[in-house]
Amino acid sequence: MHMTATRRTRRTQAERTEETRARILDAAVHVLSTRGYAGFRTAEVATQAGVSRGALTHHFPSRDELLVAVVADVFRRSGELGRTRAGSVHSVDEAIGSLLSDSRDFFFSELFLVAMDLAIQGRLAQSGLDPVGKISADARLPVEASWLNALVGAGVAKDVAEDLLWLTNSIVRGLAVRRLWQDEPARFERLFLLWRRMVTAYLESLRAKPAA
Repeated sequence: MHMTATRRTRRTQAERTEETRARILDAAVHVLSTRGYAGFRTAEVATQAGVSRGALTHHFPSRDELLVAVVADVFRRSGELGRTRAGSVHSVDEAIGSLLSDSRDFFFSELFLVAMDLAIQGRLAQSGLDPVGKISADARLPVEASWLNALVGAGVAKDVAEDLLWLTNSIVRGLAVRRLWQDEPARFERLFLLWRRMVTAYLESLRAKPAA
């Protein structure tokens, strides 16, 4: 009986630990997305999470470790959503539209711009932490594989699907970066629609092309 109670207590403590960690990460995401890297303060994160500074440093001993955890958590969540989306499409048109939406949701997020800034500036290198590239690859490559399978499953030739996947992500990522000096939402909407129409027309031309 005593052993059973102890195990139950330990499990509850683990759940509390995970809940606290999740609250800290959620608060850190909010602070980072609204304040940016320069304005990111762990004191504000602790306040928003409803935990003490001591509790925060217990889970994340340094500011940089918290930043890495935030990037990893956001990219992980985005990856899960992307794979779910890719697995639910049933036609080429649906696959193209969903891929574009998924790419946009990821690259147009404030946290992607923060992660890119961390990677380019090497801001975490001084503390021996510079894993943003690895985090990105671990999170995004499986998503891209899921979208490739979705496009192929919808009837797109694999080599064509790979090219469309690379182009779509590169175009969306490039437009996301352009927001830094020219943020024109209406133009972005128009360009996304134009790209989708171009892809549709291109795929139709391939289907209409007579076999050699």
